[in-house]
Amino acid sequence: MKHSKCIGLLLMMLVFTSMITAQVQFEAKASKTTLGVNERLRIDFEMNEDGDNFIPPNFNGFTVVGGPNQSVSHSWMNGVRSFNKTYSYFLQPNSQGTFTISQAEIEVEGVVYKTSPVKITVTKAIDIPKDPNNPDYIANNKIHVTANLSKSKPYLNEAITVEYRLYVAPRTSVSNWREVDNPEFNGFWSQNIDTKSREVFKGIYNGEEYRYVILRRAVLYPQKTGELKIEPLSLDVGIDVPTGQYDFFGRPLSRQVRKTISTGTQIVDVKALPLEGKPDNFTGAVGDFTFKTTTDKTSLDANESFNLNIEVTGNGNLKLFELPGINLPSSLEVYEPERGEKVNTYSSGMQGKISDIYTIVPQFKGKYPLPSINFSYFDPKTETYKTLSSQEIIIDVINGPLATENTVVEENATPKSKDNQKEFLDIKTETAFTSTEQTHLYKSTGFWNALLLPLIAIPLALIIRRKREDYLADVSGNKSRKASRLSRKYLGAAKRNLGDKVPFYLALEKALHNYLKAKLRIETSEMSKEKIVAILEERDVTKESISQFISILESCEQARYSPITTVTMQQDYDKAAETISSIDKEIN
Repeated sequence: MKHSKCIGLLLMMLVFTSMITAQVQFEAKASKTTLGVNERLRIDFEMNEDGDNFIPPNFNGFTVVGGPNQSVSHSWMNGVRSFNKTYSYFLQPNSQGTFTISQAEIEVEGVVYKTSPVKITVTKAIDIPKDPNNPDYIANNKIHVTANLSKSKPYLNEAITVEYRLYVAPRTSVSNWREVDNPEFNGFWSQNIDTKSREVFKGIYNGEEYRYVILRRAVLYPQKTGELKIEPLSLDVGIDVPTGQYDFFGRPLSRQVRKTISTGTQIVDVKALPLEGKPDNFTGAVGDFTFKTTTDKTSLDANESFNLNIEVTGNGNLKLFELPGINLPSSLEVYEPERGEKVNTYSSGMQGKISDIYTIVPQFKGKYPLPSINFSYFDPKTETYKTLSSQEIIIDVINGPLATENTVVEENATPKSKDNQKEFLDIKTETAFTSTEQTHLYKSTGFWNALLLPLIAIPLALIIRRKREDYLADVSGNKSRKASRLSRKYLGAAKRNLGDKVPFYLALEKALHNYLKAKLRIETSEMSKEKIVAILEERDVTKESISQFISILESCEQARYSPITTVTMQQDYDKAAETISSIDKEIN
């Protein structure tokens, strides 16, 4: 009897579990299963329970021109909850034939659900009815979004511009639009150009007159050779379509429909810089530059400092290469340079100047020639390398000790940190004398210290013990303090690894994560960008500081897949230190 009851209970649990499982629905719905090669298809992946870890199919035979777009809806009717979550894609067929859109996956409460495969038949191009009241006709023939590249085959690190335009035919009305799929510039250094003013221009599209507005503009510097993809920009456009009806005054009435249009994927074929004629001192500068070295003084005394300024001015990838270094004898004490940068980014690329300013201190009297320095760059207009040389500068040290025969003069002295100026400040040059006169023991300081020390030590030991117990009991605080120490440790490790990309960005990322652990007391597993932004906003951190922090995290992620110069690493390190300091001051 008991055995049959157990079996019945087990069956009821299985039935209940199957009922719960059966409630989850996950389906793929195509807007059409047969279409022409010149048409587009929308496919939605819908679920009635909130799921995680969505994995789309590979869409073989199609190009994704829009998506994924995500929408979520909740509703309550007669006390019953209704939920719907949808991932939408817009597809352009690549050729005729029959294709299968494979299964998509989603995870709901630890259980993986899959959609059924969807078969799509693509026929030859069809004639789209030229109905001026048909929204499909209007979207396909009267409204276009384009991505215009200034150059499709640039050299590595040569600037190109991509400009996105929305074209609208005459007598066609667009009421509004919004971006649903932003372009990605993987493999490029990119900078957006401000296009806030929506000025309307007149232009030609496919031989016909159109009006157009510039949606966005970006300058790109390719960071690797070969074919690089620029992902599409997709727009959700509101189109005013005539209804065929008229109002009381005889004016035509229209209704608004929404369509998604896209630029499609753009391909940039990046050429490698030529090996022939490449100078040994070439560090990656591409553009058109001038080069000079200057000093703030040429006559001074020994142990007096002067500045040597190495400067490059012009148009090109100014933020993406290193300036040439200097080789001076050790009798000239040289300190690490300070970077100067005045660079603006326009549609044609970066323009301005960068400089390294060295502080130099001569040790002895005499005349010191600062040798000529060479700077090489690649000019994409002439497709040749060019080398510029600075003038030799003579430094006259008027007063000071003379270098003796025993003075060792080393070439190629390494620039040192300015902190080294303090290395001899702790050496004492005066002798302090003390009296040897005998004193009585009970009058001595040692006697009274030995007498009073136990009386002071006992309560002090009790206080220390209590403090230690409180410290050990504060688990959360200890984690925070440990994370703070690790943050400083990894920030120091990043500084030591400047120039070595992988360990540098790994240490910098760990420093940022441990800083968040220390300040916000959240674990690494919880550190999504959305949660970091939400918590920092709750703590009244400014949007600018939050944006800076997230951009540094993104730099750490992107650096693994693209080449990075030491200059960029230094900038990222400085930005990280500055942002951490800013958040420290702002956080509540």
